[in-house]
Amino acid sequence: MKFLKNRTVLGVVCIALALVICFAITPLFNAAKSHTMKIIRIKSDVKIGQQLTSKDVESVEVGAYNMPSDVLQKTDDVVGKYAAMDMIKGEYVLPTKISDTPASENAYLYNLTGEKRAISITIPSFAGGLSGKLISGDIVSVIAIDYKEQGKTLVPEELQYVEVIAVTDSKGNDDETVTVRPDGEEESELPETVTLLVTPMQANILAELEAEGEIHISLVYRGSVENAQKFITAQEKLLEELISKNEKEQESVAGGTQEKEQQSEAAEEKHESEKPEIETVVITPEETAETTAETEETEVTTNG
Repeated sequence: MKFLKNRTVLGVVCIALALVICFAITPLFNAAKSHTMKIIRIKSDVKIGQQLTSKDVESVEVGAYNMPSDVLQKTDDVVGKYAAMDMIKGEYVLPTKISDTPASENAYLYNLTGEKRAISITIPSFAGGLSGKLISGDIVSVIAIDYKEQGKTLVPEELQYVEVIAVTDSKGNDDETVTVRPDGEEESELPETVTLLVTPMQANILAELEAEGEIHISLVYRGSVENAQKFITAQEKLLEELISKNEKEQESVAGGTQEKEQQSEAAEEKHESEKPEIETVVITPEETAETTAETEETEVTTNG
């Protein structure tokens, strides 16, 4: 270790290290830093759920130093995809920022196939919308106040079982959206509208009620998708019967057969008895069924 105390040796070592740094390490560092690559960059601001087009992105050459390894480099990997978050101009695109399907915001509107419609109705009061407790997937009945100015409050046959797909506040935010104030506290808004998934016939009735009547929402079922579908199936079956009945009545009128001006009470009762009725759906909670089964098993064992 005595040679390290020699100033000449130390000087030579320092010079050697300096030469290595200058002529070996530094050029490699500069080469890596000057290396470029093409990436896909956002050309204009996009919102969450927006489908990206060639006008929204651009291919640019940038320095590869410190660039994420998974940054997208091909336009074909981005165009046609959906923004999974808000992105601003100049932001490069990562796989986590795009999605093959629309983002969760308003995703239910992208699932429409043309057979059914999405329609929103106003919640007239806090109680009228189940005190703000409605959520997507609920099966509800729509109660019409003074239906068709007949002085009756009832649930129209066509609106006994309807699926809720969104509940929205006055700012356009769905019930899953949480707004945070500048002070960090979460801000909750009361629901203003409820969006329902309906057939064209149901949509027309709801539009009339929205314009002329008062609506109250009653919760029928909340639970598994399989059980919810039982209610929807029962409603669809009734709608088919109502459509079939209306078609027969129209054919009867077109053929020249008209009802008499005065009908007997018996005929009216018969007409009411022939009126299509919705199938009653009763869901037995699985926990209750399991508890009952366990109780019965215990009783049998005891008696045995």
